[in-house]
Amino acid sequence: MDTKIPMLTNMGRFLRHVFSMLHFSKKKQRPMADRPFTSSKEYWERRYSKGGTSGTGSYGVLARFKADIINDLLITYSIKTAIEFGCGDGNQLNLIRYPSYIGYDVSQTSIRKCEQLFSGDNSKEFRHGSMHHGEKSDLALSLDVIYHLVEDEVFERHMTTLFGSARKLVVIYSSNENNSGNEAHHVRHRKFTDWIEQNIPEWSLIKTIPNKHPYKGDGATGSSADFFIYTQHSANN
Repeated sequence: MDTKIPMLTNMGRFLRHVFSMLHFSKKKQRPMADRPFTSSKEYWERRYSKGGTSGTGSYGVLARFKADIINDLLITYSIKTAIEFGCGDGNQLNLIRYPSYIGYDVSQTSIRKCEQLFSGDNSKEFRHGSMHHGEKSDLALSLDVIYHLVEDEVFERHMTTLFGSARKLVVIYSSNENNSGNEAHHVRHRKFTDWIEQNIPEWSLIKTIPNKHPYKGDGATGSSADFFIYTQHSANN
């Protein structure tokens, strides 16, 4: 004899279906790294907090190339103090011999990582970008940063702060062409040299150093960024 009640049986099937769909929905949720882009600041904080790095440009042959150029500039221009805007995870910094260095970044996570990495090095200090209040140094650097500043106001603030923080030299390592239209959501290439000519004319581009490892399809072994070295007009006299 069948003692099942049809209405309860149907209800049980419906509830099982609902629970199954909820479980499927949870499994389909995108991880943090894949969630929609909202801002350059939020992107990098999320990336570092999830264990990400500063990218291939701060590792391997590209890191060594950048370090060789900067170490030579430190000697050539008798640089005693340096400020970097966008210090990242600190891996690149391991290779550069700054006498005195302050690194700023928009990510609190990257600042904490750098503080741990260089905890025994009194020549280095790390601060969140919001803590910059007009400090100056002999050298100000922006390395692999400009083409990650997708918002116009963020880009302009970065450039103004960068040049306003240097006494002798500004060093930029970046691409210098406008977007091709195929970039990732956190990338925006710019012809930044045009912006400098129009907005900070008192600084002159005195040297461009092409990348020793140009991009050929592999971001781990090549880059579209080159070095751009600036000094003030008065420094050239």
